[in-house]
Order: sequence, then structure tokens, then C-alpha cells
Amino acid sequence: MEQQQFNDLEKLYADTFRRLKERAIVKGSVLQVKPEGIIVDVGTKCEGFIPLSELLENELTCLKPGDDIEVFIENLHDANGFVKLSRQKAEGVKTWDLLEGAFNKGLPVNGKITGKVKGGMTVSIGGVSAFLPGSHIDIKATRNADHLIGKNCAFKILNINHKGSNIIVSRRALLEEERSKLREQTLCTLKEGSVVKGVVKNLTDYGAFIDLGGIDGLLHISDMSWGRISHPGELFSIGDSVEVVILSFNPEAGKVTLGYKQKRPDPWNSVEEQYPVGGKIMGKVITTTDYGIFVELEEGVEGLIHVSEIDWVEKSLKPSKYFSIGDKVEAVILRVSKEEKKISLSIRQLKPNPWEIAKNKYAVGQRITGKIKNLADFGAFIALEEGIDALLHISDISWVKRIKHPSDVLKKGQQVEVVIRSIEPEKERISVGLKDLTPDPWLHEIPGKYRAGDAVSGKVVNVVDFGVFVELEDGVEGLVHISEIEKNQNERLEDSFRTGDEVTARVINVNPAERKIDLSMKTMIG
Repeated sequence: MEQQQFNDLEKLYADTFRRLKERAIVKGSVLQVKPEGIIVDVGTKCEGFIPLSELLENELTCLKPGDDIEVFIENLHDANGFVKLSRQKAEGVKTWDLLEGAFNKGLPVNGKITGKVKGGMTVSIGGVSAFLPGSHIDIKATRNADHLIGKNCAFKILNINHKGSNIIVSRRALLEEERSKLREQTLCTLKEGSVVKGVVKNLTDYGAFIDLGGIDGLLHISDMSWGRISHPGELFSIGDSVEVVILSFNPEAGKVTLGYKQKRPDPWNSVEEQYPVGGKIMGKVITTTDYGIFVELEEGVEGLIHVSEIDWVEKSLKPSKYFSIGDKVEAVILRVSKEEKKISLSIRQLKPNPWEIAKNKYAVGQRITGKIKNLADFGAFIALEEGIDALLHISDISWVKRIKHPSDVLKKGQQVEVVIRSIEPEKERISVGLKDLTPDPWLHEIPGKYRAGDAVSGKVVNVVDFGVFVELEDGVEGLVHISEIEKNQNERLEDSFRTGDEVTARVINVNPAERKIDLSMKTMIG
């Protein structure tokens, strides 16, 4: 009887093992969970063991006695009499079956990007490792795809080799398919003038590319703002969601031109009403140049303050020395042109014109005192008050003296009294004379002092081709024309006369109107 029971039991075990095959997947029931692994019932009176290394992630803490699980039979008899089992390989076999099915049917699979390798990245699909080539990571080649590590994505299987455990997948293929479908939908909805939403995809110096949903549109920098911007990055960043206007759309070429500033009216359309001539405004300096400063009145509207309209006094100042970008300035509106999109402004018009004041303050013939501000070859500039300079021409310094340069008689910073000879406020000019402080000797003294026939003496001050100039007294000169000098035919004046020589002559004519005294040396000995 006992022998019969033993034989039956032995037969039962044999039948059980015959049903079990190595490298097969069977269902089992958890009998016991231990720190080093799990004992599983895989058949009648047949126990298997799954070591910790062959369990799936966190499975040791999740499983409990009585749970059903699928296992992979690695060995029917291990050293301890157990059937050696593996959960990882069971899932791996199932995953390979799923992958082969997806590959044959062209279906996508889900996986996690786990790391970088030479030429691409690694992907885990249900515990099976696959290779993602660098050219198949994204639609556009990317230099750095580290941000994708750890991310779950959908992939298309490009190639599968079970024997070599080799799987090649593509993320780009699915993205392109998705983008193509989205593109078809977007193309059906686009029309010129409509406002659409998009995402900033790329920025360049000349504009931004906006993803409208499977199709990119170009937002040129000139269509971003009614104001001036130097780079699209001042307004947008990659990834920004924006609303744009379709300016033009070519379905055949798939080209879309976008606008951002067109979402609101051109501010120049209402500038003449908004900024009347003569009105005062506050603006922000946005550019300084040698010829003036540009002031932003509002976004897209700017005006120019020409250098000549900055100050009544300083006519040739450098704007960048007095203004910086961002400064707030007040100005008067001089001119507005909607067509030319130009507004002329003035700062100096905020203050009275000193020349308008001068017109009523000064009169011809008036004696005034000023300080010599500057000396030039042709005369001296005299500061009468803030913003008002008068010109003392070199010819108006003395009635009679021959002055080579104003510095011979005047010094910078010197206080001088002068007489106003003319006033032209509209030209911002006042002419003054120093000689006018005394009567003109050519009208009173000289005609009575020098008469035709008088013998006179003086010093040679200049010898020229046509004669010799002789100084008769301080500032009074006479000319001895070459025809009034007795000399040999081949004799030169320079040989007979030198500067500083004392000579005697006879007055033959006095012309006060031309301020000339004509002399003769014929019959005279110098």
C-alpha cells in the first residue's frame, strides 16, 4: 500500500515536470515572500524560486502569498531542488512579442529615454533596451538632448532583431507624422487677416518663427512693434505663446507671413490730433546722434529734437554729453507730418528767445560794455549777456590803424566798451564798433591837417609793386604811386626803399570818402 502511494506521488511529480519546460512562461502562485526572493507554486507540488535579482522593480514589497504571477522557467532543477524562475525574463519575453507585433503592424510603442550613448540615446521599453539614433531624436537635429533623459515618449520601431537583441527606434518619425496631420488641419483654417495663436519656435536677427500647429510662420522684426526694436529677443522668448495676425498665406508653398503690431491700429494715423503743433509733451530719449536726439512719445511714435532746437545759447553742442537713453525730457511740438511719420520738437522753445528780448533792449548807436569771449582772424566776439554775442569786426576796431590781428590790441576776457552799429535779431547778429567811441578823423581832422601841396615826412611801412606806403602819423598812411617816384627804368622799388626808411613827400590829393592820401616824391629827395 505504502509502495503504491509512493509510486503515485512519484508519477505525479514526473507528470508535473513533463508539463514544465525550460525557457517557457507559466503562471504561478506566490507561496512565500522572503528578503532574498519569492517562492512560487508553478504546478502541483512543484515549487520554484525567484531570486531578488530576477524580480521586477519594487516587486518584493508589492507581492504577497496567494498572488498570481507569470514567471519564466530558467532551470527545472537548481542546487536547492527548486525550479529556478525569473520575473524579468518573463516580462522581457512578453515585451519582445509585443515589440515584434508592433513592428509588423507599424504601431507605436511607449518607452523611457534612459541615457546617452555614442551616436544617440538608450530607451527602455518594458525592460527591453532599444537604441535611439541621434538623427531620430527630434524633427530638427539637436546638439543637446539631456533634457529628454527620464522622459516617457512614444516611438516607432525602425528595426528589430530578436536574435541579436537589437532594436532601433525613432521618436522623430512619430513627431513628423503628428506634425503632418496637424499641418493639414491648420492649412484648412488659415486665412489672411485672421488672428491665430502660436508658439515661438526660433529667434533670429531678422525675426521669429512661430509654430502655428504643424506649419511655421515668419514674424519679421519690422512687423513686431510700431516702435523701434533692435532684436526680436526684446519682445519674445522661445516657447512663448503669442497671438499673431495672418498677413499673407500661400497654401501651395506653405509660406505664412505674420504680424504682431497689426493687432492694434498704427499710432501715426492719429498723431495730428494727439500731438497738435505748439503743444507741450513729455517723452523718453531713445537715441542720441550728432544732429539731435530722438524722443519716444508713445510706443511707435517718436520725434526729433534737432541739435539747433536744444538751446538758444549753445549752437554746436554734442547731444550725448547732455542726454542719455532713458532720460525724460519736455519739449514743444514744432511740426507734425503723418505722411512722413515725422515730428519735430524743441526744448529751447520752452524758454524765451533771448534775441527777441535783445530786439527791444538794444538800439543802434547805444554804448554797451561786454567781455571778449573769443578772438578770430576777422574780429572779436563780445558776450553782452547770456545767449547774446556781438561781433567786433577787425575793420571796426580803429578808424586809422592798420591792425593785422585783433589780438594786437585786445585780449580774451577783457571788458570793453563798444557802440552798437547794427542789430539783426532774425539772423541773431549784432555788430559793434570800438572806433565809434571817437569821431572819425577822416571826416574832421585829416582833411584840414593834410592839404594838396603840403610837404610831409614819414616812415616806409610797406613796399609793393605799384608803390610805397608811408605812415605819416599813428594810423594815417599815404601812398606814393610808382608813377610819382623818380627812378631809373630798370631800378626796382625794393632796391630803393626798405621798411622803416624815413622819406619826404608832397601831398597831391586827400580823399576822405576812400580814406586815401596820395603822395608824390618827384622833385623830392627821400
